[in-house]
Amino acid sequence: MFGKKVELVFDAKDMVGESPVWSVKEQALYWVDISLRKINRLSFPNLSLTAWTCPEMVACIAPNFDLNYLIVGAQSGVFKFTIIDNLGFTFESIASVTHDCEGMRFNDGRLDRRGRFLAGTMVMNMSLAKPFGGIYSLSGELKSPVLKQHLKGFLTPNGMAFSPDGSLMYLSDSHPKSQNIWSFKYDNDSGEISDRKLFFDMSHIPGRPDGAAVDVDGCYWICGNDAGVVYRITPEGVIDQTFNLPIKKPAMCSFGGPNLDTLFITSIRPLGIDLSDQPLAGGLFSIKTSTQGIEEAKHQF
Repeated sequence: MFGKKVELVFDAKDMVGESPVWSVKEQALYWVDISLRKINRLSFPNLSLTAWTCPEMVACIAPNFDLNYLIVGAQSGVFKFTIIDNLGFTFESIASVTHDCEGMRFNDGRLDRRGRFLAGTMVMNMSLAKPFGGIYSLSGELKSPVLKQHLKGFLTPNGMAFSPDGSLMYLSDSHPKSQNIWSFKYDNDSGEISDRKLFFDMSHIPGRPDGAAVDVDGCYWICGNDAGVVYRITPEGVIDQTFNLPIKKPAMCSFGGPNLDTLFITSIRPLGIDLSDQPLAGGLFSIKTSTQGIEEAKHQF
């Protein structure tokens, strides 16, 4: 155990571990390693790992576990990943995206409370600080999908999450030049996003805002990248809990476990630096919480 309630679940050594999603049906956690193009599944309680290598970088996933597929935000667009078995899968293009410049990919994304897929894009070389990132949603039928851009002008869009009733969408920009978290009004019926407001400014506390989750109380759990922390922020914008991790770059969190009261946290294992002070970088961690998360919606075309 590390610090307050933090445990190592699996020493995954992910280069860029992201997008954890809990399957209630399977009692398993899915997540991706962006750089290695992998989709992982860790089955509980035996901690059996299955990994599939995809044709291109996969950044975020959204499930329909009843129909055995994931929607994937990747480099060139959105794909349908259908599991055949522990070795086989199909990777079907659903909608391509026209990026504003070269060297872009999808980044953070998830389902809204109705099962609509939303995700953001970013310039992979963050040192360029190009504000070409946008927020997209996928709608329509599988044979005629619509990938619509709603917002633009982001450096590194991240931290997407929805209030329990789905009427608020949270979104951050994790680039060092921004580090803001915003709230938006969200129309569950139309998927329209409006009324952008600053929810929390992380530029004055340790860590850049990375991936996030919302609990049943409406509190926003955000990974503080570079600072090795997870914060819980109340709907009023006040940090009421802080958890210190044994690694510096937590990437994204989500709720799971039999009672949905375990917060799972993926992390990043940076290349080319001394990791002697954080040998578990890239690992999968958990926090046993005093609250619960909300079961993922099923993706709907």
